[in-house]
Amino acid sequence: MSSQAQIEKIIDLALEEDTGRGDITSEALIPPNLAGRASLLAKEEGVLAGGEVARIAFLKVDPSLEVEILIQDGNRIKPGDILATVHGRVINILKAERVVLNFLSHLSGVASETARYIARLEGLNVAISDTRKTSPGLRMLEKYAVYAAGGRSHRPDLASGILIKDNHLVALKAKDISLKDAVALAKEKARSGMKVEVEVNTTSQAQEAVDGGADVIMLDNMSLDDMKLAVDLIPEEIEVEASGGITLDNVREVAMTGVDVISVGAITHSARALDFSLEFGPQKAQGSG
Repeated sequence: MSSQAQIEKIIDLALEEDTGRGDITSEALIPPNLAGRASLLAKEEGVLAGGEVARIAFLKVDPSLEVEILIQDGNRIKPGDILATVHGRVINILKAERVVLNFLSHLSGVASETARYIARLEGLNVAISDTRKTSPGLRMLEKYAVYAAGGRSHRPDLASGILIKDNHLVALKAKDISLKDAVALAKEKARSGMKVEVEVNTTSQAQEAVDGGADVIMLDNMSLDDMKLAVDLIPEEIEVEASGGITLDNVREVAMTGVDVISVGAITHSARALDFSLEFGPQKAQGSG
């Protein structure tokens, strides 16, 4: 399934959830031929994400709606900014309203949280990455929001890369397979061009990962001192990622240990939604239907 098809499937599910049985309030009160123009307004500062998702949602409800995006994803917004306008039948704009606002609020929240982490690393050549700690069904959109803010995407699913984690190692230990041997085995079975990453939580494990030929080594929940020691022993050609327990308060200190990438689950699983509203201007009758 293409990325576009996956995005449309997510939007379809959200619309079905909210409007699958109709909108009895609007249908009872709003004349079907009443046309109007509405604006999508930012109500707080942040980084925008989800404008194109909003446009698709409106057009799925009513392909005749005219949607104009005024601020592109990835840009900073402030209260009162008009990020888009939509013109057409009021009843259909109202049907799409909540779904559109939900997507904008959540995705812009993810983008804004990502931007806060990136800002803490100003002047340092260290990337902020997302993880697979995402909302069920929304991973593609949340990872897009991270990207829109300038973040980096980790593997989108279990088929997209080899990452040997602690539970893999525990299971393999029963077969007397060491971390070093596990990395070598993964390298042997990896598809051409696919990197092998391994999660470690001690410097001795980091050395085993190096000896096994890992392409990427993730320092998981390690102290700052141990991170520095691990970075010193890992050759420059191996990418080093830090993960676990990363917050806005300590992310710069972690970056200064010399790692290349910092992965942060909080930018997706704990991002606070941004507030938006949809507001109508003067309305007029259209046609005879």
